[in-house]
Amino acid sequence: MSPPGVSEQDFSAALRAFATTLGAEWVFTSATDVALYRDAYSPFRGETDERVVSAAIAPDNVEQVREVVRIANRYRIPLYPISTGKNLAYGGSAPVLSGSVVLDLKRMNRVLEVSERNAYALVEPGVSYFDLYRHIQERGLRLMLDVPSPGWGSVIGNALEHGVGLSPLRDHFGAACGMEVVLADGGLLRTGMGAIDASPTWQQYKHGFGPYLDGLFAQSNLGIVTKMGIWLLPEPEVVRGLRVSLPRMNDVVALVDIMAQLAYSGVVDSQFQIRSPVLHGARDPEFETLATGGNADQWDAYARRRGLAFWDATFTFYGPEHVVDARWTHVVERYAKLDGVRFADAPTYRFPMSGEQRERVQDKQLLGIPSLQDFGRAAVDTGGHMDFSIVVPMTGEAVLDALVTFGRAFAQSGVDIGMGALTCFHPRALTFISSLPVSRDDREANQRTRDVYLHCVALAAQRGWGQYRVHAAFMDAAAATYGFGGGALTRFHGALKDAVDPNGILAAGRYGIWPRHLRRDP
Repeated sequence: MSPPGVSEQDFSAALRAFATTLGAEWVFTSATDVALYRDAYSPFRGETDERVVSAAIAPDNVEQVREVVRIANRYRIPLYPISTGKNLAYGGSAPVLSGSVVLDLKRMNRVLEVSERNAYALVEPGVSYFDLYRHIQERGLRLMLDVPSPGWGSVIGNALEHGVGLSPLRDHFGAACGMEVVLADGGLLRTGMGAIDASPTWQQYKHGFGPYLDGLFAQSNLGIVTKMGIWLLPEPEVVRGLRVSLPRMNDVVALVDIMAQLAYSGVVDSQFQIRSPVLHGARDPEFETLATGGNADQWDAYARRRGLAFWDATFTFYGPEHVVDARWTHVVERYAKLDGVRFADAPTYRFPMSGEQRERVQDKQLLGIPSLQDFGRAAVDTGGHMDFSIVVPMTGEAVLDALVTFGRAFAQSGVDIGMGALTCFHPRALTFISSLPVSRDDREANQRTRDVYLHCVALAAQRGWGQYRVHAAFMDAAAATYGFGGGALTRFHGALKDAVDPNGILAAGRYGIWPRHLRRDP
């Protein structure tokens, strides 16, 4: 199958040119090979709308990437760049435009530099968190990664997708510093101080001279990132956690107000999370009745009868022990004034740690140790899941609104949805991520999942809440909710696309950005 709009003759010529550049063994066209690039958790599995790949190619270095881009321009071949393709809950390695050729950067897996003194790394897109962690440990460097869960994905790919973790560097794109980018015409640029030859501050100063360009290459199709700097955390003396529990439904307002002030003042500078043992707990007939419109007093009585706190908030502190203890104590003092509050201390981890000690750690992500320990949450046996991910204000009212509104929508859908906690992955907002199940063989079940997903996108938009990260199959629906100025943002994205990629060869449709010849509303 040739890509859309490309003749079989031109596609064959392009494949031959790719093989000459990369070597025939790195051009994948067999059905078996191409199947590896389908969405493993596709909500359209087995249906005509499932995203499929026409071929895949795997360059080894930046010059090969540049030549591949030139060939793609010559024959108008749509490319879909991936780093390692492990973004499973959001579409994996499958393209937005079905029939695209996947540009797989997995062979570009070199750790180019790690500075212990200045706490950064410079890596290629095929470098996974496992790779970088191993590199650091083998050299005995006193540095900590901030890792997502699971940790098998690309350091660059995760950052470009606005991926997140737990530590003070949990905003992975926020921790990126300096990029090398292949443009759609095969040109090469470096952002920030990298635009100066042999700059020693490329991975230390983000902004460079003039407009800050790095954001153009996150969640976009305006270039292919082939190198990127990432900030690391000096290995802390200790990591210590705290849980704050409150008994009543309306306590969440004070809980979040205090939490926000702690975050804004820098007392808490790492991830924290709000979860309700009641709203996130087991559902019974009484729960289902209350979910349709119970008031706070009824919910509080329900929690008391079951011996449950209504809210749990968890914090983690990183740094020198006396600083961590002071922050921990300050947080306790701020919440101690609230009626009925309870506290629980979490284990304290001290560094340096031996390899054996690291293996025994239960929550490896907390200490920047990549693992696959949470992979079981993906409901692999039933076909996987896709994530619904929105950003909500850091207020208790918004927390209640999100949990009650989406909890009701999930319950009414008849779909078994794993409702997520609200987490401060970013310094001044909360992220609500819930997992919707996908079936390998039940098309009706997948249709119900798609319906509730789109319904929740609309519910969020009614409140002015947008998604921060989107499954490839729903990028247009998400983009449509950003409607200010009659879609001014989408039009500007389109103008940028037309200027830097006039042939529309890079990741058509990614995050709702389409080239002119494929745009539905030109």
